[in-house]
Amino acid sequence: MHRSLGMGICWPSATTLVVLCTLLCPLRAFVVPGVAPKDFQADDEVEVKAVKLTSDKTQLPYDYYSLPFCKLDGRLEYKSENLGEILRGDRIVNTPYKMQFLKDSACRVLCGDDKPLPSADIKKIAERIHDEYSVHLIADNLPVATPFKNIHTQLTEYEIGYRLGSLVDNQVVMFNYLQFVFRYHHIIEENLYRIVGFEVYPRSVSLEDLEVTELKTCRVKSNDPQPLVLNPASEQKIVFAYEVEWQESPVKWASRWDVYLARKDGQIHWFNIVNALIIVLLMTGIVTVILIRTLRRDIAKYNAEDDLDSHLEESGWKMVHGDVFRPPRYPKLLSTLVGSGIQIVSMFGVTIGLAMLGFLSPASRGSIMSGGIFLYCFMGIIAGYQAGRLYRTMRGQQWKSAALWTGTLFPGVLFGTLFILNFFIWGKKSSGAVPFSIMVALLAIWLGISLPLVFLGYYFGFRKAPFSHPVQVKHIPRVVPEQSWTNHPAVTTILAGLLPFGAVFLELSFIFTAIWKHEYYFLFGFLFLVFLILIVTTAQVSIIIIYFQLCNEDYNWWWRSFIASCGPAVYLFLYSVAYFYFRLEIDDFVPELLYFGYSALMVITFALMTGSIGFVAAYFFIRKIYSAVKID
Repeated sequence: MHRSLGMGICWPSATTLVVLCTLLCPLRAFVVPGVAPKDFQADDEVEVKAVKLTSDKTQLPYDYYSLPFCKLDGRLEYKSENLGEILRGDRIVNTPYKMQFLKDSACRVLCGDDKPLPSADIKKIAERIHDEYSVHLIADNLPVATPFKNIHTQLTEYEIGYRLGSLVDNQVVMFNYLQFVFRYHHIIEENLYRIVGFEVYPRSVSLEDLEVTELKTCRVKSNDPQPLVLNPASEQKIVFAYEVEWQESPVKWASRWDVYLARKDGQIHWFNIVNALIIVLLMTGIVTVILIRTLRRDIAKYNAEDDLDSHLEESGWKMVHGDVFRPPRYPKLLSTLVGSGIQIVSMFGVTIGLAMLGFLSPASRGSIMSGGIFLYCFMGIIAGYQAGRLYRTMRGQQWKSAALWTGTLFPGVLFGTLFILNFFIWGKKSSGAVPFSIMVALLAIWLGISLPLVFLGYYFGFRKAPFSHPVQVKHIPRVVPEQSWTNHPAVTTILAGLLPFGAVFLELSFIFTAIWKHEYYFLFGFLFLVFLILIVTTAQVSIIIIYFQLCNEDYNWWWRSFIASCGPAVYLFLYSVAYFYFRLEIDDFVPELLYFGYSALMVITFALMTGSIGFVAAYFFIRKIYSAVKID
């Protein structure tokens, strides 16, 4: 795998700098655990399989044989796929391409020279070309890529898959002639060969410029052949042909993914990291200078025996000590949201950590999605335990119904939304539609694994002693003074989301590109570092906001800490809208519905994650400061 990058803690100590330099330096030739190389000898058969058809314009993947491509004697053998592959819309199937290792092959006819295709098939191909679909093939688990030269950098880059065709002068041109180039590495000591590159150069060759023999061989008559223009109004003969070339390469097997994963924007990632670290240091300075020094002065004054009453008038956060731990309204809902957020944080942390170590990678197709789903289910026990203990701390009594809420609220919204969107995908006959059997399997995983684990964790969490509070709650609630507009929940939420989102939005742009542009994302070391920065900045902002709220003698901090910390999700929603209008070219109802439906789920997930981080940070901050003062 290409460049497995790690992270270190952001504090500027000598040990940390060593860790950062060690883990963030690019590591090339990284072997993915569990993925073994396959050795070849001359004339060994190399199997080429089809994965799917994809388009940035429609976001709807299709099965390879949803178009009239050539079939292997009419037999289709679909590969057994993992859960992640199915959810991604992958439908890996055999193809009739015949290739032998180290054996070059001149022009060969695949099919299409015997009879024309009906006009309905020609029309379907033309529609897919209009929608800018690409074909994805794999050989030796390596995706085919189309080399192209970047006009800005003049460097060769690679696009995953190859375009089905193009529009030339308002005419639909199909690429029916494929030039495959395989690159192999020869291990001389062991006399072994391994495939390290799989490239394709698609061409469009008209029937007039393609000479076909009875032995299924062919020859392109001209160096500049006329393109194959489709006419959807009538039936048309399309001859599919290909040629194969083998080239030796110095690239080793462990580095063969470099050309797919190499990005020319590495400096942007480093700029993002530096920018985020500056924000962290700035927030740390604010917390240190303003809060810690101010708190020490306040605590020293509060603990002084002389002239206590005059000191109480100088700062207001101690004046609400009798109400600051008063249970909030709707404790069942709050504990449910916090528990769900902790489950999401745990799942993301472990998933990104495993991906950073190489256990989840592009070479293991669908592994990240599969791993994330199962990790989320098993993290249900953590969510249940923390939610149960918090619910008891807030004097809740109905622990069984609260556990049911924790185990079903967020997963129910997630599953219900995906189920509804799946109907629209089914209507488009896309391979992205999750089969009914898989929906049942997901439901069984949720109700059979995740929900029982949530109940188990909730049982032990609710039986555990509640979190201890340093001060007692008074019987009569204190009247909250009228607050200024700057302390309004909407204002604090907008302000609280600015810095955390600013620290991560560049990395989010790469994630959006990987999701909606069908690119590989592999910089999990950077992502893990950004994830930790998000946790730190969200916690710091939450502490600052709640501190100033308490200074204004407003003790209703429980919900405020959670809602204000959801601020980054507001900016994520705005970013997703801007990304749709400025980066995508979707113009159909169903793709638009899918985009905003999936984006809404991302926003909700992000809000629960940051909200729980901010709540936990504010809660332990408040317990800490009130335990440091003497309360009569």
